[in-house]
Amino acid sequence: MSSETPAPKHIPVMLQRCMDALAPALAEPGAVVVDATLGLGGHSEAILTQFPEARLVAVDRDPSALKLSGERLARFGDRATLVHAVYDEIPQVLDDLGIARVQGVLFDLGVSSMQLDEADRGFAYAQDAPLDMRMDQTRGLSAAEVLNTYSHGDLARILKVYGEERFAGKIASVILREREKEPFTNSARLVELVRNAIPAATRRTGGNPAKRTFQALRIEVNGELEVLDRAIPGALQRLALGGRIVVMSYQSLEDRLVKQYFQAGATNTAPPGLPIVPEEHQPWLKLLTRGAELATEEEIEENRRAAPVRLRVAERIRETRG
Repeated sequence: MSSETPAPKHIPVMLQRCMDALAPALAEPGAVVVDATLGLGGHSEAILTQFPEARLVAVDRDPSALKLSGERLARFGDRATLVHAVYDEIPQVLDDLGIARVQGVLFDLGVSSMQLDEADRGFAYAQDAPLDMRMDQTRGLSAAEVLNTYSHGDLARILKVYGEERFAGKIASVILREREKEPFTNSARLVELVRNAIPAATRRTGGNPAKRTFQALRIEVNGELEVLDRAIPGALQRLALGGRIVVMSYQSLEDRLVKQYFQAGATNTAPPGLPIVPEEHQPWLKLLTRGAELATEEEIEENRRAAPVRLRVAERIRETRG
């Protein structure tokens, strides 16, 4: 018997719930489904396994994720096409592959397990690491560069808007003062600085006080909300009649954007009082979740990262022009 302890198996967030949501749209042979956030490939592997006649197009901006997932999904051969791209580039990716419409789209937003678990990526505030936070380390500003170059106003804005941080102005002031002494390079110094900038009474509740600052920096570094604001309408545009889109959001700013686009597609746009609603004013999306669904206790027990998830599912019920 081997004395080696096997590595813990990665369990994707709310896996079976996502598969059940996509299933009706993937019943026909030749269905195409887009995994907009490939990560370690857990959801993609389940799609290819549970829907043996479906074709997968999966994108990720992280070259390391693509390499690992490529190995994981190699056994599926040409049923899986993996592309290095950001998820707002999905329409272009599909055009390049000659695919006009797809039957399913899955978004699992936020940071992947791999990015959180690799200390040197700088995503986790619980361990000291270089302040990078780029999902694609080949391009863009790192978190350290943001901290060392942004004005007080810009730092305070991203902390307040993206981190929903009450003490954004105070933290920004401390960052500017401290970077004059020495530029920021590693996460432990930032964690300590944020902890000291927040009143003691506030520190006693709500977990690590640096959590909101790290979230804000990550969203800024990766342009996450701007990308998502382009990605959701881009994906909806390519959804075939009867196709389904599943989105898992991990914080309220993401979920609010998704909700706005879903509700806009599911709303009657006709002027009030019309006896018959013309087809072009009728909803073209059907919401399949009542509001945002949360993870069950069992799903959180399977994967604790499911705890903050808000899940929304919609189906295309009408073609639209343009």
